[in-house]
Amino acid sequence: MQISTIIGLVAGLLSLVVGMVLKGAPLVSLVNNPAAYVIILVGTAATIFMAFPMNEVKRVPKLFGIIFKNQTLLDKKDLVRMFMEWASITRREGLLALESKVEEIDNSFLRNGMRMIIDGNDQEFVQDVLMEDINATEERHRSGALIFSQAGMYAPTLGVLGAVVGLIAALADLSDMEKLSHAIAGAFIATVLGIFTGYVLWHPMANKLKRMSKAEVEVKLMMVEGLLSIQSGVSTMAISQKLAVFLTPAESAELEADQGGGGSGEQEG
Repeated sequence: MQISTIIGLVAGLLSLVVGMVLKGAPLVSLVNNPAAYVIILVGTAATIFMAFPMNEVKRVPKLFGIIFKNQTLLDKKDLVRMFMEWASITRREGLLALESKVEEIDNSFLRNGMRMIIDGNDQEFVQDVLMEDINATEERHRSGALIFSQAGMYAPTLGVLGAVVGLIAALADLSDMEKLSHAIAGAFIATVLGIFTGYVLWHPMANKLKRMSKAEVEVKLMMVEGLLSIQSGVSTMAISQKLAVFLTPAESAELEADQGGGGSGEQEG
């Protein structure tokens, strides 16, 4: 599970509940107001159906799964070590020597790229194909995040709509002032739910999808650079230096420590 998502969800709910308790607001108002949930949740869903084509809306359950599951990406340091090994093999035995390594690659993007360079495709062609794949991935991820961004924009406004509907119902009968006060308080629950779902759930979820997309694209760009470098026949040290720009300072330091301790037996003098 994506622990940060769980922490954020629990902390958000606690902040709402504890805040209401500290303010003396009755918690029962959150559960005995089904109309507010209908207006906010069903209304938000309706706006999404209106705003996006069905083929994109169908992806929403999968997007929730992505948000709540850990992202599985190849470790960047392992990628550097892998490309250094492949660069060494290529310089000694040629690109065809990497053919035995292809089926060992779990990542489909990297495996396809490796097959293309082994097959002798032009470097510009390989780069174009891989970059088109990355662009398509970015666009798909962007449309997914946009669904949650739009939900976050609509939900608070629907909260205002829910409050107005509640006030209409409350002011329809002014004979019992005590009942009226409770009705008015309940009317604003829709506003609370709209703001909460919009700014604590949907907008943050959209941001998380964007960050996860950025991390995936960075790894793929790193793969493209590594594959093109191998195709060009660069040395292990050169490929290490080129790919080091994708690492954080801490990752670079760790990789340098490994290499200094003999962890990069493929280096060339």
